[in-house]
Amino acid sequence: MVKLYVEGGGDAAILKSACREGFSKFLGKAGLAGRMPRVVACGSRADAYDSFCTALRSGESAMLLVDSEAPMLAAAQPGDASQPEDRKRWQPWLHLKQRKGDDWDKPAASEDLQCHLMVQCMEAWLIADRETLKKFFGQGFKENALPSTPNGIESIGKQQIYGALATATRDCKTKSAYGKGEHSFKLLALINPAKVKESSPWARRFIETLQTRA
Repeated sequence: MVKLYVEGGGDAAILKSACREGFSKFLGKAGLAGRMPRVVACGSRADAYDSFCTALRSGESAMLLVDSEAPMLAAAQPGDASQPEDRKRWQPWLHLKQRKGDDWDKPAASEDLQCHLMVQCMEAWLIADRETLKKFFGQGFKENALPSTPNGIESIGKQQIYGALATATRDCKTKSAYGKGEHSFKLLALINPAKVKESSPWARRFIETLQTRA
C-alpha cells in the first residue's frame, strides 16, 4: 500500500483526523475507492517532508503532497501541461529546492513522480468547485468575491485566495466565515475532483499518478 504524506492537520489529533478523512473522501471520489493510499496527516510542510524521507529510508512505498506556496518555476514544469508524457518530466523537487523557505533536497531514493504539489495551496482546489462552496455556505455567500479562473486556479496567489474566501463568507447566515481549521477538510471531502483536475494540471498529475500506483 502506498502511504501518502500530506501537509495539513496542524498539531491537534482532531484536525489530523479531519485531514485524513477529507483527503480520503476526495480521493475515493477521484476513482481510488477500493485501492486507497494510506493518508498520513503530518501537520507542517516540513514535517511532511521529514516523514516522507524517513519512510523512503525504511523502504516504504511513499508519496508526498504539499502546497507549492508560490507560482511554479517555468523550469519545473516543462512541456505541455495537457499531455501525460510531458507531466512525467515535471520537476517538483526543483521547485521545492529553489523556493525560499524550503531549500529541500530531493531524497536520493526518490523520483519526481513521488512528489506532488497543491498549486499554490489546498484552498485553490476548493475554489475550483464554486457550486459546492455555494451550497455549503448557503445564504449570504458572495460567489462574485472569488477570483476569476479562466486559465485555471494555479496562477492565483495564496493570500488572494484566503482573502477572497474570507470576503465571500463573512456575511453567511448559517456558517461562520471561512476558517482553515473549521472548514477546509470538510470542504475537501465534498468538492468534485473532476473540477479540480480540469482547473489544475498539477492536481491532474497527482490523481493520475496515484491511479497508476495504488
